[in-house]
Amino acid sequence: MPTNLIVDTVFAVDALLTEDELGWKRKARAFADERIVPTIESDFENEYFRRELVAELGAAGFLGMHLTGYGCAGASAVAYGAVCLELEAADSGWRTFVSVQGSLAMSAISKHGSDEQKSTWLPKMATGEAIGCFGLTEPGGGSDPAAMTTTAGPDGDDWVLNGTKRWIGLASVADVAIIWARDPEGTVRGFVVPTATTGFRATPIEGKLSMRSSIQCDVTLDNVRLPASAVLPHARGLSAPFSCLNEARYGIVWGAMGAARTCLEAAVERSRTREVFGAPIGSRQLVQAKLADMFVEYEKGMLLALHLGRLKERGALTPAQISVGKLNNVREALSIAHTARSILAGDGITSEFPVMRHMANLESVRTYEGTDEIHQLVLGRALTGIAAF
Repeated sequence: MPTNLIVDTVFAVDALLTEDELGWKRKARAFADERIVPTIESDFENEYFRRELVAELGAAGFLGMHLTGYGCAGASAVAYGAVCLELEAADSGWRTFVSVQGSLAMSAISKHGSDEQKSTWLPKMATGEAIGCFGLTEPGGGSDPAAMTTTAGPDGDDWVLNGTKRWIGLASVADVAIIWARDPEGTVRGFVVPTATTGFRATPIEGKLSMRSSIQCDVTLDNVRLPASAVLPHARGLSAPFSCLNEARYGIVWGAMGAARTCLEAAVERSRTREVFGAPIGSRQLVQAKLADMFVEYEKGMLLALHLGRLKERGALTPAQISVGKLNNVREALSIAHTARSILAGDGITSEFPVMRHMANLESVRTYEGTDEIHQLVLGRALTGIAAF
């Protein structure tokens, strides 16, 4: 793999980070380089989820690191973003793991759970002893969670859940699932569901050409019976799961730039070492123009991520601002990957280089946590005051 030095130092974004943030960033880069990169190409090829890394991520403090208490690190928003950046520089699947575990499942319990739910699950999830998943998306819903058909009905002192979920990350290896369902009044409620509960079934989705080193599942809930203590007491309405989705989208803003950086690095290195017509291709004006444009978009994305991080730390970050970050950074990361592939020429489609793998993964990142179109409509509503959904 090429070094990070040139891309990181030309514009010196790291100079804008605190020593604590840099410490988290360096630790995540070392973890990615030492524990993910050496096997990621074969893991992607073989659709292998390297579960042994989960406890190591927990030991490093990366799981739920933006949360405070219950064994969580209480790190800053920018520190969390920097970790997402470095993990996704290795592979989107592992940033996705940290996101599903921390930003979705753990955040749901932290934001909306009871003291008992927090003390039962958060310490084990922070260490990686327990894996969580987040069941919101449905086969017929996708970008329209308001069309949710999964139901939760009271039965004596219990609740009974029925329905199906799709594209649920980690569900087949999870110990606990946060499931969102409609009660008889039509209100969306959240439930903490141990996956060993009778009637809960998770089936990994096969045939994926993206995110092959991670797990996404179909989930079936067939008369899943839960005690009243399984209800997230402070979650009512779609604003509850949306608050968790915004945490995950924030991490994507940073993570996508990690994938972009790796693709840019591969293109820079290739431009210096591959010779055509008697000279390195990096000596050609057209290649330098491509590299310059890729670099400019990467740095703009980094500055946007940092700006959103500082807003988040002040408690001033809005959903529309997160949409700006998710829309721009994933879109530009894909563009950088495409251009990098062109510089690598035919060799760029092989696993000798990480570009096609990142490009394939980014297609999934572009879709989940809100498609381009959804974020465009969020911004259109913010600009006009008119909802066009």
